[in-house]
Amino acid sequence: NKKIIEIKDLRHPVIEDLLPIGERFIPNDTILSSDRQLGIITGPNMAGKSTYLRQLGLSVIMHQIGSFIPAASAKMCIIDKLFTRVGASDNLAGGESTFFVEMIETANIINNLSERSLVLLDEIGRGTSTQDGLSIAWSVTEYLHDSNFAPLTLFATHYHELVELGNKLDNCFNLTVTVKEYNDRVIFLRKIIDGSSDRSYGIHVAKMAGVPKSIIDRSKEILSMYDIVINSNKQSYIESESIK
Repeated sequence: NKKIIEIKDLRHPVIEDLLPIGERFIPNDTILSSDRQLGIITGPNMAGKSTYLRQLGLSVIMHQIGSFIPAASAKMCIIDKLFTRVGASDNLAGGESTFFVEMIETANIINNLSERSLVLLDEIGRGTSTQDGLSIAWSVTEYLHDSNFAPLTLFATHYHELVELGNKLDNCFNLTVTVKEYNDRVIFLRKIIDGSSDRSYGIHVAKMAGVPKSIIDRSKEILSMYDIVINSNKQSYIESESIK
């Protein structure tokens, strides 16, 4: 009867079955409870955040229909509602953009929560301006944490600013996907650990996809300039706060 999901070495039953011969699926632990209620997951594109969310959702369904699940061990409470906000879709014929559909899905989750809900969010607010999107993602995170229902939640995001909530809110925590940088390459280790990331490695992914070198090089230059501005703004904020 405790509100807890504690799974050791969980895998994705479909992806694992489709892997090429000789390639091994990397299992991960999942721990959610009343005092570890909301996990914010940051890390690179293509590193395994979405897989981590979806394998949990699948395992909850498999568990509650009486199936074995692909894990070493598991302790799982009953979930009465499984909410997901994943992928990108639109309804252009109905005048509904990708972002509008995303907000409809988010509203549906917020308006139908229960105490035994499991919420899996794979990005919120990416289809609008950075300021608008971050503001929505931040406030949704606070709402899910502060709600009387306190649903067990995992939220994968590229808004690294949300890491602050993982450090600030009582029952919120940060998770990240491990990577290794080697000779200007990024190796995805696909292991989820406690902690946070301040990089998404989007330029590396663009390079892997075949975007021309001139664009990649220019992207790196712009990113460096952007980082300088961000760090300068952070320093100004710290100094102003210290004066207060």
